[in-house]
Amino acid sequence: MKRRHPATCLHLLTTAFVLTSCQGSDPGPDAPTDIPGDLPTDIPTDIPTDIPTDIPTDVPTDVPTDVPTDVPIATGCNGAEALCSKRFNEVAYPTTHNAMSNEDEGWIAPNQPHGIERQLEDGVRGMMLDLHYGDGDGETTDLATVYLCHSECILGNRPLLDALVAIKAFLDAHPRDVLTLIFESYVSGGDVAAAFEAAGLLPYLHAQDVNQPWPALGAMGDTGRRLVVFTNRDAGAAPWYHDQWAYTFENPWSAKTRTDLSCDVDRGQPTNSLYTLNHFAANPFPDPEEAALTNQNPFFVDQAQKCWNERNHIPNFPTVDFYDLGDLFAVVRTLNGLDAPPPP
Repeated sequence: MKRRHPATCLHLLTTAFVLTSCQGSDPGPDAPTDIPGDLPTDIPTDIPTDIPTDIPTDVPTDVPTDVPTDVPIATGCNGAEALCSKRFNEVAYPTTHNAMSNEDEGWIAPNQPHGIERQLEDGVRGMMLDLHYGDGDGETTDLATVYLCHSECILGNRPLLDALVAIKAFLDAHPRDVLTLIFESYVSGGDVAAAFEAAGLLPYLHAQDVNQPWPALGAMGDTGRRLVVFTNRDAGAAPWYHDQWAYTFENPWSAKTRTDLSCDVDRGQPTNSLYTLNHFAANPFPDPEEAALTNQNPFFVDQAQKCWNERNHIPNFPTVDFYDLGDLFAVVRTLNGLDAPPPP
């Protein structure tokens, strides 16, 4: 008997085993029998092999989860990006005469339709306010407290501190807005300063050297010192409590009708850095119908530009009664060069 090589035997045994397995194995009950015959043959072969291997593994895991969602969005300065580069004395501000005296709060013979909070929300950025001690009527005022009143506190009043707290809330919520308060004061500067401190307004107050140029609105926004205060009495009680007539000048305030308005200089020196344009009339009380005509364009804007040309100074504080009537905000935009070129 011929002996076979062991390798040959192993090959024959393996072949026999495979043939037997393929021919006699049962696929089982669960094996699929409907295998498609039209399998795709165009399988792509150009799969990229240069997959990056330097994926960073040091991704921070301590991402803060307490990010505030109520942070106000700042849009320019006093609502316009173009104003940020202008100095304080190069800008016009919508201003209200006897801002505290308003119809909503029931003041007698009011000058304005709404209170201080609403005025600020509507766009007013300058306010003339009168300061008095309580008149001792025994009901609404305290002789030791400083109030916002017009002539007599019985005609309407609000504690100064209460109003200042509202102003602080507005400044907190509007981080790029600059405000101006102009006080006709019958109280001591020390009492006024105490009220500002109690209201938490000291970080917002700007102190201006009369011999130095005013900062730009953007710079005031950066420092946070965006509240400017003037007074006709006890100036210097605090560094930020400015003498009104050392910094400003104004035209006459006693017009009975709009035809009495003029650009003449009444108080302050025309070389001062700020110009108050009194643009209201009362005979003897403020009248909404007269205010609507006084505040309406083209009369208002023509008068403001006329006074700019005569005084060679932008009217910084165009001041009105019943600010909601007429075109105060449009006039201010024109003076600021936002809607139309200002006077040369």
